[in-house]
Amino acid sequence: MSFNTALLSFAVCCCALLFNASTIAQSYQHLGESFQQNFKKQLKANKVPGGAFVIVQGDNIVTLDTYGKRHQGGSKKINADTVFRLASVSKTFAGALASQLVHEHKLSWQQPINQYLPNFSLAKPADSQAITLGHVIGQSTGLMPNSYDNLVNANVKLNKIIPKFAELTPICPPGVCYSYQNVAFSFIEQAIEQESGQPYEELIDKRIFVPLAMETASIGYEAFTHTSNRAEPHIKTKHGFKQVKVKPNYYQLAPAAGVNASIKDMAKWLMANMGHEPKVLSPQVLEDITTPGVRTTKELRRRDWKPYLDDAHYGKGWRIYQFNGHRLIYHAGWVAGYVTEVAYSPELDIGIAILLNGESRVISALGAEFWQQVFATKQS
Repeated sequence: MSFNTALLSFAVCCCALLFNASTIAQSYQHLGESFQQNFKKQLKANKVPGGAFVIVQGDNIVTLDTYGKRHQGGSKKINADTVFRLASVSKTFAGALASQLVHEHKLSWQQPINQYLPNFSLAKPADSQAITLGHVIGQSTGLMPNSYDNLVNANVKLNKIIPKFAELTPICPPGVCYSYQNVAFSFIEQAIEQESGQPYEELIDKRIFVPLAMETASIGYEAFTHTSNRAEPHIKTKHGFKQVKVKPNYYQLAPAAGVNASIKDMAKWLMANMGHEPKVLSPQVLEDITTPGVRTTKELRRRDWKPYLDDAHYGKGWRIYQFNGHRLIYHAGWVAGYVTEVAYSPELDIGIAILLNGESRVISALGAEFWQQVFATKQS
């Protein structure tokens, strides 16, 4: 092949790549605009007080928009900096923080939780001694699902709840079956604090919020209620949405449900998890927290999602779905008055976060429809 022929081939290849990249960018822009219209249409139709979403591709925001008011009947609109409770999406932060310490050899997934929480026991003490940090963060403790969430709902303090575990017998050995937890998941806080020598909220601020410039992100009830630009919670009643007070109960479970953040911050969190902030979340940490652990067959029966899900597992603070044959990293959250969803495709380097200040199933339908369109566009 002559030099001129080779140069021509290279130029044609470059043009094809540029054309393909431009076509993909246009497709995502179209998807963003389509979702934006549907988002507002569906929230209005379902009379949701307010919400926000962001779609990111690579390290760029494709579309970010907000809808409605911080509280129903109020005059203050939700904007990009309005802070929401993230509920169980907080688990994605806990998994990342714990994994950072594991890869620095300060923690090990094989360590028993009793090493950090000696007053934790089950009906048979040997059963509790078999539960490791990996089981705790991977939702595979073998405990009855949502153990003692009823006591958290009743605002019982954690130090009163932990002794209650001595009454429980596991439903399976650790590591064998999926068993979603909030209280037991939050036991990871004890390990993180003891090995780092810092309070959980300070460490997550130092290692995640500050380096990612998540300026509105925080941990806890006090931080949230002292934020002036915050979305107030609304529950759905037979008469429509009703504003309620922010409840402090689940804030005592900081790793499970303690994070607050705006949609602008969630864009940064998505980009970091998609691999664009390797100094904060290294490739090793990202691989660790998104490696499938126990299978979560219950997820395959989710309304809105079940037509598309081929398989589902829990990693370490993240769910791992097979969505129409494509890998999707996902988590959702719900706590009185708020619902959240965050997901990304490692394959396509695209992600979405949705935050609502009203309990509505519309968030699930919006998310499932978005990913169906994303992967359909990819195949076409």
